[in-house]
Amino acid sequence: MRLLDLHHGIFRHIVPFHAELTALRRDLHAHPELGFEEVRTSARVVEALKLARVDEIHTGIAKTGVVAVIRGRRHDSGRAIGLRCDMDALPMREENDFAWRSTKPGLMHGCGHDGHTTMLVGAARYLAETRRFDGTAYLIFQPGEEGFGGAKAMIDEGLFERFPAQAVYAMHNWPHLPAGHVGVAPGPMMAAADRIEITVTGKGGHGAHPHLAVDPVLVAAHIITAAQSLVSRNVSPFDQAVVSICAMQGGDVGAMSVIPRQVKLVGTVRSFRSQVQDMIEERLGRLVESVAMGLGASATLDYQRIYPATVNSPREAQFAADVAASLVGEDHVVRHLPPSMGAEDFAFMLQVKPGAYLRIGQGREVADSSGFLHSSRYDFNDEILPLGAALFAALVEQAMPLSPH
Repeated sequence: MRLLDLHHGIFRHIVPFHAELTALRRDLHAHPELGFEEVRTSARVVEALKLARVDEIHTGIAKTGVVAVIRGRRHDSGRAIGLRCDMDALPMREENDFAWRSTKPGLMHGCGHDGHTTMLVGAARYLAETRRFDGTAYLIFQPGEEGFGGAKAMIDEGLFERFPAQAVYAMHNWPHLPAGHVGVAPGPMMAAADRIEITVTGKGGHGAHPHLAVDPVLVAAHIITAAQSLVSRNVSPFDQAVVSICAMQGGDVGAMSVIPRQVKLVGTVRSFRSQVQDMIEERLGRLVESVAMGLGASATLDYQRIYPATVNSPREAQFAADVAASLVGEDHVVRHLPPSMGAEDFAFMLQVKPGAYLRIGQGREVADSSGFLHSSRYDFNDEILPLGAALFAALVEQAMPLSPH
């Protein structure tokens, strides 16, 4: 299915400015900015929203966040929904060679937030030009999704008090789904992301006389091995969790015979239910202390809950799937998409408002080397820009339909 062959009324309206959306997306890609530093990106968004003639533009929310307000032909129903996109890039080096590659060394739109921003701009233009709904749409351009908690920052600054959406929706491109497909599920979509840092303290010494030292490297190795039992022997087979120790720091690689005094381990825990999260934090803390004590050392655990799990409310997830089916056909909608162990700070919004997080397929032919998310060769598929804009807009129109009278 070619996206531009679809004949839904929304597509017919959006497709004529597909080239403009593509140009905007590629401009954003060429000028990536990190979380809470999206000054140029926000300015480009504001410029596009002014051209679209939205009713209100609010800036400076969580530093660089932007919210646009669009009222329907009628809005006395009191209904309101929010549409959210993320704007920030990643601190990584791009290895593409196309004309719109990053102009900033060490920064790259490696996750498609440039595309998400552009799709919401496209929806803004369509909604402002047609206004075929009864209610108010709040379009949320969020900073700092990549590890900065930008969603929480916007909420803490009164996002939903100022813009009282009754439900909120977001979407993320997904290279594993073919272009033209949409995936969603009631319940968990993304895992909670926790950061763990384990500090093991022993007694430094000479590698030739280990009996006179307490080796924290050996202790750390035992902790790494023992930590793998947390999931396999404590988490129900009907639940899911991951414990990964991803970094180990201790000693000096230039000093082959020096036992260090201290070793640090850093990793992540992923889970979907708060009960599993609580259990892992409690048992990992006891495991770390007891393993170290049994080997004559000491160890502490610093457990930080970074993002909660992204959990769709059932009614809104079903509604979003129905809206997607009205655009692309039921055979192109995955209504029970398996959840990902990745994390997403839209989770904070879903903790305070009902809503749904969708996956919009952008998969290309196998021969295309556009890469997966966070790959140095990743690029957003501009072919899906009209679909993403249409899906955002259709959520508004179908959630707040105009009365036939």
